[in-house]
Parts: sequence; structure tokens; C-alpha cells
Amino acid sequence: MEGEAKDPMLQKSKDQTGIEGLDDILQGGLPRGHLYLVEGEPGTGKTTLALGFVLEGIRQGEKTLYVTLSETAEELGLVGESHGWSLEGLEIVELERDVARHTPEVQYTVFESTEVELGDTMAAILGAADRLRPTRVVIDSLSELRLLTRDSLRFRRELLGLKRFFAERGASVLILDDLTQGAHEGLIQSIAHGVIRLERLTTEYGAERRRMIVPKMRGSQYREGYHDYRINPGGLRIFPRLVAAEHRQPVLPGQLLSGVGNLDTLLGGGLDRGTSTLLMGPSGVGKSTIGMVYAVAAAEKGERVEMLLFDENLGTFFARDEGLAIGLKSQIEAGMIAIRQIDPSEVSPGELMQLIRDAVEQRDVRHLVIDSVNGVIHAMPGERTLLIQVHEMLAYLSQKSVTTVITLAQHGMMGPSVASAADLSYLTDVVILLRFFEASGEIRQAVSVVKKRNGDHERSVREIRIGPGGFTVGETLSEFQGIFTGVPQYSGKEAGLFHERRG
Repeated sequence: MEGEAKDPMLQKSKDQTGIEGLDDILQGGLPRGHLYLVEGEPGTGKTTLALGFVLEGIRQGEKTLYVTLSETAEELGLVGESHGWSLEGLEIVELERDVARHTPEVQYTVFESTEVELGDTMAAILGAADRLRPTRVVIDSLSELRLLTRDSLRFRRELLGLKRFFAERGASVLILDDLTQGAHEGLIQSIAHGVIRLERLTTEYGAERRRMIVPKMRGSQYREGYHDYRINPGGLRIFPRLVAAEHRQPVLPGQLLSGVGNLDTLLGGGLDRGTSTLLMGPSGVGKSTIGMVYAVAAAEKGERVEMLLFDENLGTFFARDEGLAIGLKSQIEAGMIAIRQIDPSEVSPGELMQLIRDAVEQRDVRHLVIDSVNGVIHAMPGERTLLIQVHEMLAYLSQKSVTTVITLAQHGMMGPSVASAADLSYLTDVVILLRFFEASGEIRQAVSVVKKRNGDHERSVREIRIGPGGFTVGETLSEFQGIFTGVPQYSGKEAGLFHERRG
């Protein structure tokens, strides 16, 4: 949190911004009666944020003023129309047009840096504010004011005068800056009570990512760091950074059994509520099937389940359920299981975390399946923050008493060289390892529990079978050595193997 001294009077009155997620970050809104800088390159959503701010004031019965130096009222109307907003009741002053009409030196343009035009522009802003007496004001944009003077001292004096004028009237002011002029960079930041910065990141593939940060907010606490956001029809949707420590609460007791006898035996019982389980193995070995088994088991207990699919399409997913007779479709129809298919190239990390929070806090989800975490990895802008973000996610889910099952596909099919894109095993409470191996001229599958933090478990390796008869876990492969090398050695009997040939 910002380390500046807090003024108790500022904490008592805040303006809600009307921007979803921003008030959460600002812990209630912007302290009333101050000047704020909203900065960002063109296309980051500054005008959308500003319109949302003044329209929220209108909804609360306040008088608002939007001063535009570059866009016309018609252009602002188009922005509002794209979001389904009506600008009725919003006072819009097209300053360039008004200054040209009232200034004797009509031959001047906004591209000529003259003190005459700067003074006339400021006078027009103050005149409109005196006439309307607004409580919320937007000045769009600072770069147009910069063009009117090369004198940084004069520019600073005018901005200080503007700040004092509106502070005396108790108005909250947003000044937008598109960062196209660097001559006075940092000047307005020292004057502004707070700064909101919007950024746009271009990825090598997929949708652009947008994020915002609050570098400064005097006298008020706020959530630090970067927060992803999206510009949707209806305005900005900001996804506050997930901080697990803000959600600490006692974990509810309870245990989830899979209903598959030998699997529960292998785990020494069920999955404790609030724990996270990682299913690791190559593609096609049965990770998603086990995730489906636990999802249905939780739904049959009356707990709501959410499944996030990154890799598999719904048609294939439902075909597997029908072929194995797991019972997933019936629980979906009963409203106990919800499935969301997510395109990792279109979702940001913050949006993904918000999807999970909405599931837990709004839909009372108590069991979450993420298939696979490889999709989460791809949704991250870089691996530098991957582990800490996954850690925060799992800690949050644990504190919300949510049982989580995540799958991680590993590279390679057989043998000890199988590796994963990221080592997440130390973050989870339970690690279940699945492998292919060759025996009796067939490719078979094996499962073992290699880690369980909160209880004892079998150290054995068991064969699994996935087929028309469903999902089955066999007996301990006690007479085999080197199963996870892919080509095990055994002597005597084929103890523990399924003997029926697979169709």
C-alpha cells in the first residue's frame, strides 16, 4: 500500500468510478474533490473510463462536465453508443470550437504554442465550470494543453490554478493524457492527487493484453501492482489482482471419495476439502478421465462443480463421458456441474483468476477442475510470474474450502525423460503420477501417488484401465520393476495385470 499519511477526512468521502473492478482496487473509489491523471497510449481506453466516471455521477444525481479539446461531441456520442450508453444529461464542451469562436485572434490554431491561446483555453474551462458547478469533471486531453506552451513553468502554474479552482468547489477532476508529448513528463504527476496508468501489450499471437496500475494515490489505500482489464461492450472490466491473504478463513472439514475403490485405497482415503491435486502424465494417459470422475463424485454429494477446459473441445469431452458412462452429462443437466471452454490465446491471467473468483463467490462452487494447467501456462504473458500466480490461486481456493483438481500434460509418452513445461508439483497438496508402460505386447497405463501432504497413502504402483467398462484401478503391480521407465521387468506370474485384451 502507498506509504503516505492518510487524511481521515479523505477516507470518509469517495466517488465511485462506475468502472467494474476499479472501485475494488481503490477500496471504494476516488477521494472526492481532487485532481487525477489518467494516462495511457491511444487505444488503451482512457475515454471509455472517463465517460464511465461522469455517467456514474449522473446516475447518482450529480452534475458532470466533459471538456474535450480534440474530439467532438458526435465522436463522444459514438463511443457511448458502442457501449450502449446514453450521454443525456452530460454537459459536453468542445473547447477547440468554443475558443475559436470567442478569441479575437481567430487566425491562431491549437498547433501554435502561444500564451494567448493557453489563457483563453483555461478561461473557457473555468467559465464552463462556473456556469454548471459540476462535481465531476473530465478534461480530454492534456496533450492538447501541452501544445499551447513550451514554457514548463507557465504550464505548471496553469495546472496548479486549475487544481485549486476545482478543489475549492469540491469537484473531482480527471485529466486524460495520451503520452504523445514528453516535454512535461512527470510534471502533472507531481501535481495530481492520484495517477491511473493504462497499458496495452501486444503479444506474438492472440488478442492484445491490457493492464492498469495505480502508481500514486495520496491519502488513500489501494491495491498495488498490475491489474488486467478488458474493454467490453458496456465499458471497462478490470480484474483486480488476486491476493490470497485477503481471503483468509477457516477451511471447512470434509473429504471427497472418487467412488473408484482402488483409487481411494491408493490415496489412503479421499481428497480433503480445500486441498489441491495435480494429475501429471503424458497426453492420453487418463488425467482428464480422473478429473471427470472426481467432478461427478462431488456433484453426487450435492456440491457445485466448475470445469475449465483449455485443451479439449466439448464434443470430444462429452463423447468420452458417454463412452465411459461416467455420468457427467446428467449432472450438467441437473445444474450441479458447469463446463467452461477457454481459449488461452484470448484470456489474460487476471481474467482467468476473476473467472475462478466469480465461480467460487457468486455460484458457490466447491469443486474446481482445471484441464489442463498447460492452458494456464499459455494464458500467462511470461513464465516469470507463472508460479506466483498459480500459488496465489491455489492458496485462495484452499482458504475458500474449494477442492481443486488440475491436470498437467507432460512432454513425451514413455520413459523417465518425460518432462513438463513448469514444475508445479511443490505447489499442490497431492501429486498423482500416471504413465504408459509396455507389457505382454500391449501399451498399458499405471498410476501412483507420489505426494500427499495431509495424510498417508500407498507407495505402490497400480494399473489402470479406461474402456467401455468405465474407469478401473487394478491391484498392486508388486512383481514388476521399472514400470515408470516404460519397459518394466517382471518374473514369474503377470500379477496385477488386466488379462482381458482390449478391443
